[in-house]
Amino acid sequence: MKRREARQQAFVLVFEQSFSHDGMEQIIDTAEAVMGKPVDEFASRLALGTEENLPVIDEKIGGNSRGWKLERLSKVSLAILRLAIYELLFEKEIPVGVTINEAIELAKRYGGEEDAPFVNGVLGTVAKECGEKKPKKDEKEAGTEHA
Repeated sequence: MKRREARQQAFVLVFEQSFSHDGMEQIIDTAEAVMGKPVDEFASRLALGTEENLPVIDEKIGGNSRGWKLERLSKVSLAILRLAIYELLFEKEIPVGVTINEAIELAKRYGGEEDAPFVNGVLGTVAKECGEKKPKKDEKEAGTEHA
């Protein structure tokens, strides 16, 4: 499974949790039973990591969504932001641009007209905050060439 598809699968799992309030392990087990096959390993890692770090992630969303409380955000935007911010903060090998682009694509596909620009704005701000901690792909490659 390609990472884009795995991210989409992880989004569905995180989105599902906003309705069911079950633990992510249970949601994954249910998804596997319904699909008749295992959830992708990368998707599972993203979904479980998002759940595990939810307080930190939600704090980032709340602090960067310019007056929007979490309760007022669409469930689609919230799930996308949670997943993408998990990636920005904890998945160091994934370039920032890839994370943001994939989140915008999810918002375009599953959200309303205003979701993609909103997601882009919040993630851009979060990326700037954590920019020193997570180099862009080009910076990583440049750093290894000189080493």
